[in-house]
Amino acid sequence: MAYICIGKIINTHGIKGEVKIESYSDFDEERYTKSKQVYICVDEKYLPVTVASYRKHKGFPLVSFVDLQNINFVEQYKGCEIYIDEADRKQLKKGEYYRKDLVGLTVVDEEGITVGKIISVEETLGAQNNLRLQLEDAKEVLIPYIPMIVKNVDLEKKVMTIHRMGGLL
Repeated sequence: MAYICIGKIINTHGIKGEVKIESYSDFDEERYTKSKQVYICVDEKYLPVTVASYRKHKGFPLVSFVDLQNINFVEQYKGCEIYIDEADRKQLKKGEYYRKDLVGLTVVDEEGITVGKIISVEETLGAQNNLRLQLEDAKEVLIPYIPMIVKNVDLEKKVMTIHRMGGLL
């Protein structure tokens, strides 16, 4: 089975077994639906757990799990990452991509000149995400992930084409 990381348990919340999660997903409400199964990675083993409850608090998902609804049961999972089965991954609309699929793409400009490689997709909590590129000279830059700049994404060829604007790179 293949797994996809959707977040990291950063703390407990209260005494009833809720955990505070740093989310890596844009679909928290779907990922943590009551009765849905997720996996906590402990010592490189994937422990299946079933969601008992989900809510947002100060921008973070708070989740509790069936049979782990006590702080003493979940404290041991602080720092552990949460995964889903890759088969449970939601199909996206045309032109939408998972962050994981963008990382590693070669970035070229409209003339086909290689600019660099995407090393991460960073959320800004603003209007758009940013792409962190490692340029040919090993320097890193951020570019906004917006249609004015990102012109094409070809996952099969592992290439993203961007419009090179003055001051962008």
